[in-house]
Amino acid sequence: MDVTAVASATLSIIAYDGSLNLLQLEFRSRAVYHYFGVPVAVHEALLDAPSKGSYFNQAIRGRYPFARVIGLQTVEPSAELQFQSEHPGGAPCHAR
Repeated sequence: MDVTAVASATLSIIAYDGSLNLLQLEFRSRAVYHYFGVPVAVHEALLDAPSKGSYFNQAIRGRYPFARVIGLQTVEPSAELQFQSEHPGGAPCHAR
């Protein structure tokens, strides 16, 4: 998983696993979420966005199935990986 610490009022860490199209976001609130089926282009655009929070709200929130990560275990999404409407606000880590 490619892990990047970011300077953002909303997000603190962005991680991505291209083999699984899995985006992991850690919010400033310390809440961690997995977003499923996220294309690499969306991950790259998030990293390059001048406002990570705005890009998240426009391009990710409400568009991909997600699950909140509790401790080291992910809370399982529904069987159909349905979209949910409520959001919160191992590899080397590098700043971006």
